[in-house]
Amino acid sequence: MCSGNFAKCLGITLIPLAILSFLCNILLLFPGGKPAENNDDITDEVWYFGGILGSGILMIFPALVFLGLKTNNCCGCCGNESCGTRCAMFFSIIFAGVGLVGAGYSFIVSALAINHGPKCLINGTFTYPFTDGDYLSNHTMWDACEGPSDIVTWHLTLFSMLLIMGLVQVVLCGFQVINGLIGTIFGDCCCGVGTLTHRSHGNRSQFRRISTLPRKHDTG
Repeated sequence: MCSGNFAKCLGITLIPLAILSFLCNILLLFPGGKPAENNDDITDEVWYFGGILGSGILMIFPALVFLGLKTNNCCGCCGNESCGTRCAMFFSIIFAGVGLVGAGYSFIVSALAINHGPKCLINGTFTYPFTDGDYLSNHTMWDACEGPSDIVTWHLTLFSMLLIMGLVQVVLCGFQVINGLIGTIFGDCCCGVGTLTHRSHGNRSQFRRISTLPRKHDTG
């Protein structure tokens, strides 16, 4: 597969991941699926906007660049198409680096949020009842949260999705770094097999198909 086509496939994959990450972070602003009475009732890591900023906005730009790499040749690089495609692939490495930073940020925030646990209502006060992920293997501890309802499940599900999508985005952007290096060094491939020969007769052009069959000789 050519470098440009491979980058386009990566861009097509990254866009829905970025949208889903954005939506997951938005849903986390509604603990248990309900509006919070106070912003302080929302888990702190939600306000770091790992899904909105990291895996969302910072991922959209690289994805759009990857989508257009097949047709982008940096304006032909002063008339040299080969140089132009190499230039475009080189700049894709920079945008892939931006994507790596964004996805890595989202991954780290999600991991910290899962380890920290959700902020929930305990004795009439919103606080963190769990420490160092001790609640992950002990589901009976979840009953300590008086509200919002199903807050632990809500917290774990959405941050786990962000964690997984961030990891996938890191891998895809890493692939593009390698793909971009290959495209920068060797250029995008141009594959084609000529089957027609061209002959020009004055103002008229004719094409003759090359035959690979053996010629039949007269036996007379």
